[in-house]
Amino acid sequence: MIDYDILIIGGGMVGASLARAMSGLGLKTGIIEAHPYNSDAQSSYDDRAIALAWGSRLILEGMGCWDRLQPNVEPILGVHISDRGHCGFTRLNHKQEGVDALGYVATGHALGKALLHGVGDLADIELICPARLNHFVIKADHAEVHVDCAGEMRRLKTKLLVGADGVESIVRKKAGIELLEKPYDQTAIIANITPGKPHDNIAYERFTDSGPLAMLPMTEGRCSLVWTAWDRDVDAIMGLADKAFLAHLQQRFGFRLGRLQQTGGRATYPLKLRQAKEQFRPRLVLIGNAAHAVHPVTGQGYNLGIRDVSALAEVLADAASEGADPGQLAVLKKYAAWRQQDHDRVLQITDTLARIFANPLKSVTVARDLGLIGLNALPMLRHSVARQFMGMNGKQPRLSRGLPLIK
Repeated sequence: MIDYDILIIGGGMVGASLARAMSGLGLKTGIIEAHPYNSDAQSSYDDRAIALAWGSRLILEGMGCWDRLQPNVEPILGVHISDRGHCGFTRLNHKQEGVDALGYVATGHALGKALLHGVGDLADIELICPARLNHFVIKADHAEVHVDCAGEMRRLKTKLLVGADGVESIVRKKAGIELLEKPYDQTAIIANITPGKPHDNIAYERFTDSGPLAMLPMTEGRCSLVWTAWDRDVDAIMGLADKAFLAHLQQRFGFRLGRLQQTGGRATYPLKLRQAKEQFRPRLVLIGNAAHAVHPVTGQGYNLGIRDVSALAEVLADAASEGADPGQLAVLKKYAAWRQQDHDRVLQITDTLARIFANPLKSVTVARDLGLIGLNALPMLRHSVARQFMGMNGKQPRLSRGLPLIK
């Protein structure tokens, strides 16, 4: 007997999003997560800021999560893009796009609470936690999954195994799927900053000679800093006392937000472009950062992952309505074909922006500044760029159109 139709490895933001989307489709779903249900120990659910595109808001609305999350988000009404030390700049505005906001900023903690609220009470979702994947075997009609639950080994069977367990995906590694990696020799420095002036719900993306420096509007008048620095400089920057850190940041960012007043705790993570060579096999699919991890420029990480979720949920809903096996290759090929263009486009855009704007050659500097000036002057081109960052290009899933997953 098959225990589950869908077994998700990883209960972080992407895994929890998929479980939430799958509820009500007539499929039995299990989530294997290393931490207890609703635990603050889950690294996805800390106080780091998460950029949510307008399209992601629509998907969260379709999943029934937005009303609970909305009081804890800060809207992005405009975006100011500039090239430090040069004349190029571009502005995007929500009114020009006819939307309430270009996007939003939430903490991982708030997003996790909204995604997990009531999940433990849903009859078609089983939370298996704390538990860790030990190994799995793919068979003709199911995947056999061995899980360590507090020292007790359980053997589970599922029609489809979903790897939603992040950049260091155990599912990907145990499947022997190769990972394409392209290092940037850069590290992201993360902190919450209190500025001297109101942020007015403007997100700043400032390109510097070490990569992009973003300041995103947050609740309580704060801003979320994502500062890309060369690896060789990170230890020195992180070793600065708070006052010296703010002074150095001020020199890099400028005074558009006045004099920077305060910094919260700082964290770092190395930047690499990562892409799984295979994102699906019979009975197995990788989604979110388990399948792809991109440079943080333009804040596409979770947005790309939740678009994976909405597409996979729709494909599985269609399979369920047709009585098809959710783990068969034909079903997973439909999902992969849908997502391929978006994956390729986002990886190419983020990689190109990260490299071009850190390139010191004068010819490149002139070209990129002309590009920013041209973008600011051409409404149709600016609209196309805004829709890309809002997650509105390409085929839109039913969840973002207010339609039920079951036709």
